[in-house]
Amino acid sequence: MDAPSLVAPPALEVAPPALDVPPGPVLPRPSSARTPILAIAMVVVSILAGGALFISGFLVGQRSAEQPGTPVASEDGFQPFWDTYNTILKRYALGGEDQQSLVRGAIKGMVDSLGDPYSAYLTPDQYREGLQDLSGQFEGIGAEIGTHDAKGATSDCTTLGRDCILTIVSPLDGSPAEKAGLKAGDEIVAVDGTSLDGLTVDGARDKIRGKKGTEVTLSIVRGGAAPIEITVTRDVIVSKEVVTKSLGGGTVGYIAVTGFSDNSATKFHDALQADLKAGQTRIVLDLRGNPGGYVTAARQIASEFIASGPIFWEQDADGTQTETTATGAGVATPDDIHVVVLVDKGSASASEIVAGALQDRKRATVVGETSFGKGTVQQWIQLQDGSALKLTIAKWLTPDKRWIHHVGIVPDVPVATPTNPAPNVDPALDKAVELLTQSSAALPVPALQRAA
Repeated sequence: MDAPSLVAPPALEVAPPALDVPPGPVLPRPSSARTPILAIAMVVVSILAGGALFISGFLVGQRSAEQPGTPVASEDGFQPFWDTYNTILKRYALGGEDQQSLVRGAIKGMVDSLGDPYSAYLTPDQYREGLQDLSGQFEGIGAEIGTHDAKGATSDCTTLGRDCILTIVSPLDGSPAEKAGLKAGDEIVAVDGTSLDGLTVDGARDKIRGKKGTEVTLSIVRGGAAPIEITVTRDVIVSKEVVTKSLGGGTVGYIAVTGFSDNSATKFHDALQADLKAGQTRIVLDLRGNPGGYVTAARQIASEFIASGPIFWEQDADGTQTETTATGAGVATPDDIHVVVLVDKGSASASEIVAGALQDRKRATVVGETSFGKGTVQQWIQLQDGSALKLTIAKWLTPDKRWIHHVGIVPDVPVATPTNPAPNVDPALDKAVELLTQSSAALPVPALQRAA
């Protein structure tokens, strides 16, 4: 997937179908009204509100040659649709119907029938909001959201209820959600006193989103206890995607990546290069709480450590597998540069592409908790009227062709996250520094401890 495209886990305005997700680049409207479909392929790997949206970049101006009209071979199958459409236009007695709303409703129903939480029909306004969610700046509470079932297992469910629970995947660093005390694993059962049962994930996301300065009250279930009310003041959320510091007495470089935009890949490259110039050849790559982003950015970041060969595979509807290889421009590919990758249940999509690549290629030791588990790619296709179709068009697989959907990346060295950690207590990071500074770290990375 050399060209950018859009896919992520689910996030909330919380981002696509998962949670508060950073806005994305606003693309121009098509200049030609003759082309039925303008494909703005943004293959994403980012977890958004209510589910998981995953992004990889975007292609502008890719056009489809699909012709309008009912194919002759499908006329019998489409006849009930046309009968219904024409009957409504001619005989519906309450008025208010119009061609555009009927067509949009039909498209939405068609996409909803797939039962895929990552595929959706977006009105023009929803499409523009979705693009803004990918830009790294948005108005909301600043939290990634997802869903799980009654047993606590990650779920692709679409309608909230007893077996489909909206959950905080991770509050964004410094966000109103974090400041208000929301935590990963918190279940959202009501918004402003109204139950979420029966709503779609997107519908719940829209209730949580809102203008800067306004308040929203979430009813939260934490650890099975009685619900508590947490009020969050919405704000403009600007995500700082690359954070650096030195650890281990200056011997270990630490780089946290909170999102995968094209800018984050460049900023990561600069940070990594600065660490290497400072003599720090032991690197912690922290992807905890990272919901994903552009696939192209994931490829670039993984390629900093992998000189050649596969980063991931993409399997399309026909079962054809296409390899995406390293860019060949990495600055940390030698084996004497040792790497530990940190993941947790908030690491999704593009984060999992990077962690899976470095794990399969034996280029890093993965430490922490099993990641979210989103292994699909979506493409955003702008339609003629400014609305859009977001459709799952592929599975992505690790270099060893593992499909981690609903499974996640299992750490080589598992380290649980404390339920209520004390300030400055970070067992996973401590374990990463220990692995990188112990005597075995002088050996090639594959020799580092790996769990059976």
